[in-house]
Amino acid sequence: MADAARRSLPADSPRLLLLAILAFVVLAPYIWMVAASLKPLDELFRASLSLIPERFAAAENYGRVFARLPVLQYLWNGAVVCAGILLFQLLFAVPAGYALAKLRFPGRDIAFGAVMLGLLVPAHVPALPLYLAFSKAGLLNTYAALILPFTISVFAIFLFRQFFRAFPDELIHAARLDGMGEAAIVWRVVLPNAWPAATAFAIFSVVAHWNDLFWPLIVVEGHARATPALGVLYFRSEEAGDDFAAMMAAAVVMTAPLVAAFLLAQRRFVEGIATTGLKG
Repeated sequence: MADAARRSLPADSPRLLLLAILAFVVLAPYIWMVAASLKPLDELFRASLSLIPERFAAAENYGRVFARLPVLQYLWNGAVVCAGILLFQLLFAVPAGYALAKLRFPGRDIAFGAVMLGLLVPAHVPALPLYLAFSKAGLLNTYAALILPFTISVFAIFLFRQFFRAFPDELIHAARLDGMGEAAIVWRVVLPNAWPAATAFAIFSVVAHWNDLFWPLIVVEGHARATPALGVLYFRSEEAGDDFAAMMAAAVVMTAPLVAAFLLAQRRFVEGIATTGLKG
C-alpha cells in the first residue's frame, strides 16, 4: 500500500502543484488583508510587498476598531439575519426540492422550469418594489426587512432537488408503508440524510448574506441594525478615513466568523458538493 502511494505521488505532483497555486491566488487577498491589519499606516504605502511588518501595530489598529465600533452589535446583527434567512430558506427549499424530485404531479416540469428561470433574476431587480412595500408597512430598519426578501431561495430549491434525485426510493416507499405522511418523510427521513447538501448550502447562504452590502444599505439607517459589511462602511466613512490599516483590521474582525465557520464545516461542505448530482 505504501509503495503504491509513493509511486502515485509523482503522477499527482503536477495536479497538486496546480491546486496549490490556485489556492494561493484565491487566498492572497485575505493573507494581504491580515498582514496589512498588523502594520502601521506608513508601511502600507511602501513599494515592498513584505507580509511581515517591521513594527507590529496590531494593538493600535484592532484597538481602534473595538474602541470606535460596536463590533459585538454588528456581529450579533449578522448572526441573527443570516440564521433567520437560512432557517426560512431550508423550511421552504427542502419540501420544494423533495416534491420536485420525488413526487409526480401535473405541472412539475413547469414548476422546475420556473425555478430555473428564477436563477436568472438578479437580486437588484425586485429591490425597488420591496423597498416601497417595507416602507409602507413601516418595517424599514428592522430585522424583518433584512430577512424577509431572502426567505425563498431558488438556488436552494435547485440544489436540494438535485440531491434528492439520488436519494433511494426504497427508503421513501418503506416509510410510506410504515404509515408516514409526506411531511414526516421529508423532515424525519430525507432531511437527516441530506445534511451534507444542507451544510453546503448553509455555507453559500451565510457567506452571501453576511457580506451583502446592497440590501442593508437600502433598508437600514444607523448602527442598531447594521450588518457587518455595513458596519465596515460606517467605520470607513465616520472613523477610519484614510487609515487603511484600521480598515483592514475591521475587515478581518468582521470576516473572522466566516473563516471559522468554514473551517469547522469544510468536510461536510466538500461532501455536499461532491454528492449533489446533476441529473436531469
